[in-house]
Amino acid sequence: MSIDFLVTGGSGFLGINLIRHLLARGHRVRSLDIEPFPFSQTGPVDAIMGDIRDPDVAKTAVEGVGTVLHCAAALPLYTPDQIRSVDVDGTRVLLDAARRAGTRRFVFISSTAVYGVPDHHPLLEDDPVSGVGPYGKAKIEAEELCEDFRQEGLCLPILRPKSFVGPERLGIFELLYDFAREGRNFPIIGRGANRYQLLDVEDLCDAIYLCATLEDDRVNDVFNVGAAEFTTLREDFQAVLDRAGHGKHIVALPAGPAILTLKLLEALRLSPVYAWIYDTVARDSYVSIEKIETRLGFAPRYSNKDALIRNYDWYVANRDRLNAAPGVSHRVPWKRGALELAKHLF
Repeated sequence: MSIDFLVTGGSGFLGINLIRHLLARGHRVRSLDIEPFPFSQTGPVDAIMGDIRDPDVAKTAVEGVGTVLHCAAALPLYTPDQIRSVDVDGTRVLLDAARRAGTRRFVFISSTAVYGVPDHHPLLEDDPVSGVGPYGKAKIEAEELCEDFRQEGLCLPILRPKSFVGPERLGIFELLYDFAREGRNFPIIGRGANRYQLLDVEDLCDAIYLCATLEDDRVNDVFNVGAAEFTTLREDFQAVLDRAGHGKHIVALPAGPAILTLKLLEALRLSPVYAWIYDTVARDSYVSIEKIETRLGFAPRYSNKDALIRNYDWYVANRDRLNAAPGVSHRVPWKRGALELAKHLF
């Protein structure tokens, strides 16, 4: 049986939403993930449970597939060795399997973490890349692999999304939603006057679908993806507290001491907040999406506030069934460590 799309990381936050998106459009979908696939939450999916780094698994996964949508990744809370092994070596294995199978297109989900800590905004696709931490550097290496395979003839769009939120998203954003639900103020690093662009997962799914279905000469490139409408971090996060209806507010913490404290807690493994977050959250962070808008007709539907409120509403509606133990993926809460104590100060 031919399969329209293989979604790697199909059991993850992006994977689940992307598979729903594809099924709603009548496509035949296969999932590949090291974790079991939650069939009941989506619909009929040809699910393979396996490791993207295993050549035999990759060969089986790409068999009969028209387009690979490569979403699987080891996130920044993994060790540097694990991140490089999954994000670079795993991508290499999948690319090789796709080429051997004659796959017509391979869409790679990268990250704006490749830009490092920038000195100007908005960021453009041809700006220099340096990477934030092992995750950002691994994404750069994986993009270089993709460029090599593109030179060999594979149509290979690369998407660099901003941090994205929506149904199924927990991770670091669960802290904000939990504080809001319980009627607490929420602390942020710095004054919160910086502009910090986010992205709704449904808009990201739209962007991926455009890259997967439009003509080769339009999509065979690198594209930033983010919300078109966003204000300041303080204003956008305040929208969630306002939605909760307890009259609570964003509380500014002095950036220097807060970052030093988080660095220490991270070194002691007492906090889930890593360098990419605390090095950028008090700074402007936004990319130009003009290229994907003009070239592919991408039109994001959700502002930062819309995306955060939509995610918060999902969290409140589903919180009682979220029994997963803390972990290191976006679909489960992160172990808070010392931040659980800080919660009671606000």
